Amino acid sequence: MIRIIKKKVEVSALGKHICMSAHKARRVIDQIRGRSYEEALMILELMPYRACYPIKKLVYSAAANGIHNLGFNEASLFIIKAEVNEGPTPKRLKPQARGRSSMSKRRTCHITIVLKDISLDEYEYRDYLDC
Repeated sequence: MIRIIKKKVEVSALGKHICMSAHKARRVIDQIRGRSYEEALMILELMPYRACYPIKKLVYSAAANGIHNLGFNEASLFIIKAEVNEGPTPKRLKPQARGRSSMSKRRTCHITIVLKDISLDEYEYRDYLDC
């Protein structure tokens, strides 16, 4: 009798309440989705956008989670899922001329990065006698 065990081959990192609009972060995330870990880091280093810094930190963090906790190889990590969701929007009143005020919205976003080690098999097959 063969027993099938699903192994963990994905790691993730989640950044919450990042002070940036989701639209600006998606512009950068769309460039690195589906690429290898090392290629994504090179792209993030060279892009001129402010959104690159927090995204690069998240990619580093997800890779460190995989390398330290699960023993993944850095060269075989790929970004399989990268998404940006809108976070809460705090509203501030900004004083204007003639005693008026206008609303200022501080947009935030949540960024999720999921890395997968493509060198590992997702399932492990064992005999019941080996357990």
